[in-house]
This record gives sequence, C-alpha cells and structure tokens, in this order.
Amino acid sequence: MNLTGEIIVGIGAFFLFLGSLGIVKMPDVYNRLQAGTKCTTFGGFFTIIGVGIIEPQWFWKCLIIAVFILLGNPLSNHALGRAAKKTGVPLCKKTIIDKSKDFKGYEEIK
Repeated sequence: MNLTGEIIVGIGAFFLFLGSLGIVKMPDVYNRLQAGTKCTTFGGFFTIIGVGIIEPQWFWKCLIIAVFILLGNPLSNHALGRAAKKTGVPLCKKTIIDKSKDFKGYEEIK
C-alpha cells in the first residue's frame, strides 16, 4: 500500500508542478487561471488521496478534503475569472478576440 500511495502522491506532485509552470508561462490572467486551476485540482486531489492511502486511518478525512478540493477549486476559479472580467482586466494580444461585448442577450436573438 505504501508504494501505491507514494506513486499517487508523485502523480499529484507532477500535476502541481505543471500547474505552477502554467502559471508562470501563460500570457494573461484568464489563461493562468485555467492552467492553474485544472492542474492544482488534480494535483491536490491525487496528493491528498495518496496520503490517505499511505496512512489508512486518515483515508476518510483525506477523502472529505479531496472532495472539497474538487468542488472548491473550480468555483473559486470561476469567481476570480468573473471578477477579473467585470473589473476590465484585458485579454492578452495573443489570445482570441473577445466577442462577449458584442453579445446583446437572449432577448434580441428571438
């Protein structure tokens, strides 16, 4: 069981490393949020579950923490991205064109 847990913790550490690399390399806030959130969600999940496998008496507590990570990270990412959009944080010039300003709403589509 220890070897399985250590392998899972290693996978989690690898995802966390990729997330930090994505945060450093991406050009703007929105891309950094996306790169950081996906990798840190998986990295945190695998690391916590791996610790739960290494220490079996902690497994259920680690599982509860992992579920909170799976629920909390995407929600916080959405809130940060929405706040950045509402405060006018611009997209990087290299990213796609923002067409959300042209969208009038569902009422005008009908």
